Amino acid sequence: MEEQTITCAGCGVQIQTEDKNKTGYAPKSALEREVIICQRCFRLKHYNEVQDVSLTDDDFLKLLNTLGHTDSLIVKVVDIFDFNGSWLPGLHRFVGNNDVLLVGNKVDLLPKSLKRNRLINWMKKSAKENGLKPVDVLLMSAEKGEGVLDIASEIDRLRDGRDVYVVGCTNVGKSTFINRIIKEFGGDTEQLITTSHFPGTTLDMIDIPLDDGSALYDTPGIINHHQMAHFVDKKELKQITPKKEIKPMVFQLNEGQTLYFGGMARFDFVAGERSSFTCFTSNDLHIHRTKREKAEELYQNHLGELLTPPGKESMVDFPPLVKHEFTIKDIKSDIVISGLGWITVNDRNVKVEAYAPKGVGVSIRDSIIS
Repeated sequence: MEEQTITCAGCGVQIQTEDKNKTGYAPKSALEREVIICQRCFRLKHYNEVQDVSLTDDDFLKLLNTLGHTDSLIVKVVDIFDFNGSWLPGLHRFVGNNDVLLVGNKVDLLPKSLKRNRLINWMKKSAKENGLKPVDVLLMSAEKGEGVLDIASEIDRLRDGRDVYVVGCTNVGKSTFINRIIKEFGGDTEQLITTSHFPGTTLDMIDIPLDDGSALYDTPGIINHHQMAHFVDKKELKQITPKKEIKPMVFQLNEGQTLYFGGMARFDFVAGERSSFTCFTSNDLHIHRTKREKAEELYQNHLGELLTPPGKESMVDFPPLVKHEFTIKDIKSDIVISGLGWITVNDRNVKVEAYAPKGVGVSIRDSIIS
């Protein structure tokens, strides 16, 4: 086999042995191994060390553009904890006439009080508003294995002998999902795809052969720059990304009080009677309460110290917080801050403001928690 035809089993990129600073580098000695991975994947697997890559957004989009020219089943994976932030804009244009199965991952992070049918109906509605009509919507936890076998069975039924392309934004769990399928069906664990909690692990198409001659493809994660994850240091992602079931925190606030979520976001109760607000964010993220009149002073004096993340290093390039105003007329509405979670407003006829870094999406929806 010629060297240029070898691809990394971990991220799918083409292997090269000449330039350590370019994507796909592996020492020549690595080519003697049965399973070949690039140096980036090796260091990520063994040392949890992340190396930046030179691929651009256009490189990723070019790969997606090929999907519309295939006859296949598209499996779109979204992060339930950050649905809006993990949505692929314009996906309906990429997929052509292919069927799309929408899969919500990380259901294990949401409280057990969640009504799953309500969540599924909301996902269907949101997908339609984004121009996509999936053939079905299913939920799973790729990390825990919950729902994975049912989804694998549904994929096999829907694909009807066709290839399958798994698509999604960075860090939604695509590769973890595929690895779980490989493990569940007794595949070679040496062929597992590189995964991490850092964005951009898969760099090119990775194909897993299926029994009937077709293949299941893991595609590179598309970067959505309005996600909170792109505004903090890679080490700080662990603090804002939940890894276990969220324990909601309830705050009884008076008019004129402010909540800070680390230094990444701010929530103000502007007007209304004393009300209840439930915060669904990572339990590792510290929430601070203060008076609204002192909020700006607190932020200026304690960003990077009391209010973290961002830390002292990443706060230098951290964007300014931008205000978003909402008037809540109906009981139980969620104010969603992309990549950070949401605050459920449990009362009506109140006015609130949410502050998030410039470029980060902030939206309102009917509450998905009963």
